Amino acid sequence: MKIVALGEIMLRLSAPGFKRFVQSDSFDAVYGGGEANVCVSLANYGHDAYFVTKLPGHAIGQTAVNSLRGLGVRTEYIARGGDRVGIYFLENGASMRSSNVIYDRAHSAIAEAKPADFDFDQIFEGADWFHFTGITPALGKSARAVLAAALAAAKARKVKVSVDLNYRKKLWTQEEARACMRPLMRYVDVCIGNEEDADNCLGFKPGKTDVTRGELEIEGYKKIFREMREEFGFQYIASSLRVSHSASDNGWSAVIGDGKEFYQTKKYEIRIVDRVGAGDSFAAGLIHGLLTKPDFKRAAEFATAASALKHTIAGDFNLVSEKEVETLLSSDGSGRVQR
Repeated sequence: MKIVALGEIMLRLSAPGFKRFVQSDSFDAVYGGGEANVCVSLANYGHDAYFVTKLPGHAIGQTAVNSLRGLGVRTEYIARGGDRVGIYFLENGASMRSSNVIYDRAHSAIAEAKPADFDFDQIFEGADWFHFTGITPALGKSARAVLAAALAAAKARKVKVSVDLNYRKKLWTQEEARACMRPLMRYVDVCIGNEEDADNCLGFKPGKTDVTRGELEIEGYKKIFREMREEFGFQYIASSLRVSHSASDNGWSAVIGDGKEFYQTKKYEIRIVDRVGAGDSFAAGLIHGLLTKPDFKRAAEFATAASALKHTIAGDFNLVSEKEVETLLSSDGSGRVQR
């Protein structure tokens, strides 16, 4: 399957281990970003995953490209130019101390890209799926114009479209997000997002859910799924469910609906190594599942298991195979050595 995703890949600089920024005299460097993370997972599952972005022609831009190529992601549609690769700094939380992210991504190459930088006729030739997130339009007017052109081209070719709403309060306000994201939903077939995303991006509240207290009101999700489908006509709506016992221990499951049935997946209790990219791994698992599994329930189970595994892997990318996910689905998740 040819799957296309458009967004930003950034240089991630992490304080080593669980150090605070003020304790660190060096940083661990890897690359990552919402849609790029999705492409890595999909390449691992055997798809032709094409990442579309714009990166500078200098060595750091090339290193970002190489990080994707080395994991099987197709990079021939990446435009070159601009001056900056976006950066984000990560401080890993532990126990009751939350993780912290600081962005340094203003004026990055993709944030200042133009629709003319991309040949969307070529990009979507033979494509089966297009994925984007709410992070890309939050980068500014130029990125929004690029995304709008991509969505129009994808729909003109009847390409299936998914969105991970991914609200980022450090990039834009709730009012800005709703004004931008709601009109884009007319292009979307599969909507993915947690309870905060649904509220901040689209204005739907799931009820009394409070993940910090471990309170998940499933009936509230049924209600907003029904309302979202009535307003936007989504084929599927899915949400990961995180119960934050602490920064180190979370409960993890998901719900999905198609307008006729509503389904909740198996629950996992996770000791977290790195939670960044977990939502992206869920989105990728769901895309793969909807393309290859017998029904949307099985797709959601695959996505939940894949993203549970991501929490155990350092870095943005979910470096697991389809077989490893299926092994978790068929086992007790005990983590016994595989011999």
